[in-house]
Amino acid sequence: MATTADIRNGLCIKHNDKLFQIIEFQHVKPGKGPAFVRTKMRQIESGKVIDNTFSAGHKIEPVRIENREYQYLYQEAESYVFMNNETFEQVNIPLKMVEKPGFLQEGMVVNILFHAEEETPLVVDLPMYIISEVTYTEPGV
Repeated sequence: MATTADIRNGLCIKHNDKLFQIIEFQHVKPGKGPAFVRTKMRQIESGKVIDNTFSAGHKIEPVRIENREYQYLYQEAESYVFMNNETFEQVNIPLKMVEKPGFLQEGMVVNILFHAEEETPLVVDLPMYIISEVTYTEPGV
């Protein structure tokens, strides 16, 4: 267990049984009353950003996550199959976990966030830019 004194940008914590990444934090010591830490956190699974305030000394549960490179191989009925470029291990990712599947291309390298202790995939991050070929467009009017 850690306390609010250990909060840093980029830290992943478990809060209300969900995983969050700290985007911003500010330690506030008002003239009256106890100190507190104001945070802006992004929920890892949904990407939703929330503001939260912790009292100073509040216990938080840090979580270790790992970012690994995987190569997209193919799609099955209920999942996508990715291969680790270092170990050649294959992992099935549910269809709903990939945000914009229309941009997935065979052989594309993506980053997958894993919960380090549980070895479960959390988020599939597609590359910022892709190269694709336009094969057909409607004639201009």
